[in-house]
Amino acid sequence: MDTRPILGLTEPIIIYGNNGVTARVVGRIDTGATSSSIDMKLVEKLDLGPMERLKLVKSAAGIKRRPLITVKIKIDGEVMQEHFTVADREHMTYQLLIGQNILKKRRFLIDPHKEV
Repeated sequence: MDTRPILGLTEPIIIYGNNGVTARVVGRIDTGATSSSIDMKLVEKLDLGPMERLKLVKSAAGIKRRPLITVKIKIDGEVMQEHFTVADREHMTYQLLIGQNILKKRRFLIDPHKEV
């Protein structure tokens, strides 16, 4: 039997800020996204950063360079520090997107039927 953690298409995620504040958000699990992304307003609110470098990101909106930061998060009981690109996600449903950079490294399985 496979004992890897199973995530749904959305998951509750805790984000640990550099200013001692934590945020609880529902994040979108996106197996089609190469990298994970976080909303710039959430980055400001939690004083996340500093920017490590700019990363070239291809999306439906085109090709852009986005700031890359390391963020401490907790998913399914596991605390980790992972890379996120910073984007304006205000017009999107989810402030946080978990992509392949985390899913593959942590060996999560995805079950679309799992509910939050």
